[in-house]
Amino acid sequence: MMMFVRECNIDDAENLVQLIGKVESSSEFMMFGAGERSVTPEGQRKMISHFQSSPNSTILLAENNNNLAGYLVVIGGDVKRKQHSALVVIGINEKFRGQGVGTLLFEEMERWAKDVPLNRLELTVVCENLSAVHLYKKMGFQVEGTKRNSLCIDGKYFDEFYMGKII
Repeated sequence: MMMFVRECNIDDAENLVQLIGKVESSSEFMMFGAGERSVTPEGQRKMISHFQSSPNSTILLAENNNNLAGYLVVIGGDVKRKQHSALVVIGINEKFRGQGVGTLLFEEMERWAKDVPLNRLELTVVCENLSAVHLYKKMGFQVEGTKRNSLCIDGKYFDEFYMGKII
């Protein structure tokens, strides 16, 4: 499998919308359920453009033979006292899960983040999402706390780990 990671650009908007839809419809633990939100190419173009003008935010894409396999969004803090810190959101196409795509995205994100420079990365993950928790720990994130009953999915409450990494 020839997988590579690159920064997202405006021309990726339509494919990114399709990827987000696939990820949200095939993952039981994402913030948004299948079809719960309207993600449009125009909205994605605006977000990509905003991120391109923000020094501490980016969207990384994992690509395999011109097919998007996953994305990693880094949302940097806007206010001066939070500009060293960023929230990380990742999604991987179901067909590519468990094949190292997440690792590649995190490795590239960390290289990018050190140049920005960011000092702190943070994310949340449903505690029962064991494969994601394993990936994040492997990439150096530590559990900093537990958000109890953080999400309600199909009438069931789930806790989330709040995880962080100093780079």
